[in-house]
Amino acid sequence: MYTLKRSDGLVKWSEDVRWIEFDEYGRGKELHETPKVGLGLIMSPFNMFFTWQTTEVTELLESSENYIKFRTKNSDYELIKENNDLDKPGSLDEES
Repeated sequence: MYTLKRSDGLVKWSEDVRWIEFDEYGRGKELHETPKVGLGLIMSPFNMFFTWQTTEVTELLESSENYIKFRTKNSDYELIKENNDLDKPGSLDEES
């Protein structure tokens, strides 16, 4: 699960995210797994009913395995990948 927080307080959730490359007309051209300046973020589902889409990334401010802080043409965002290990078999809350 991913949580996207915009600097103005907007929060969106998504099962998965991709980074979208735009063509010369501003339409989605290709999806990528990793962020890069020039790509926008799109939140699942990856069809016309997507949860949220940003404009192109202009700067990657901070990045770690489960966190990315980035700036787009019009906003600053934080993307957090939630740790879902507790939902997996063998987690601490499961009886032995």
